[in-house]
Amino acid sequence: MSFITDPQFSTAEIARQFLGCLLVHEQDGQRLSGWIVETEAYLGEEDQAAHTYNKHYSDRVKALYGPAGTFYIHQMMQHTMINISTQAEGVGEGVLIRAIQPYQGIDEMAANRPNKSGYELTNGPGKLVQALGVGMEAYGTSYRDKPLFIDLKLPKLQVAEIKSSPRIGIPNKGKWTEAELRYYVGGNPYVSRKRGKIRKDWGWLTSPPN
Repeated sequence: MSFITDPQFSTAEIARQFLGCLLVHEQDGQRLSGWIVETEAYLGEEDQAAHTYNKHYSDRVKALYGPAGTFYIHQMMQHTMINISTQAEGVGEGVLIRAIQPYQGIDEMAANRPNKSGYELTNGPGKLVQALGVGMEAYGTSYRDKPLFIDLKLPKLQVAEIKSSPRIGIPNKGKWTEAELRYYVGGNPYVSRKRGKIRKDWGWLTSPPN
């Protein structure tokens, strides 16, 4: 059992534990991947910012009600985003992957995002999805299954400091607007916004495998 499916962990705890994990998408036989550096937790029926607030259910959001580890792929303002359900079937909580640090298949990622380079390649939820080449076909699949998966066979990168803040772009949601449910690797240049000063080690205590 991984932390993703372990019922002892809250969604906020899982969002923090995702930091340093490797998100992988296999495209045309190539492995495109990046280390997760930023996440947001969404707490289901009580969370006014969640797509499942007040037990809302539709074909669009049903993957969030799936078993822990189910990919919920959704589109917003022409951007596609990757979320993962985090609790038992029927609960409706999940984590948004907001940013990754590229690791494998960087040339292929750049080809997927023409005229974008450097930190702009994957420093946002829509950007990373485009770079990885992920589409709506990943909706409802498991984090264990290819082509889109979390590679837990590789050791996580250890984070020097996990920072938190209110989630991005959540206005007019009462206390949930200011709830500190966004987590990120302090000092990492691929964090989407409000990342603070970039550290020389990019916020890691361990280095990616060669």
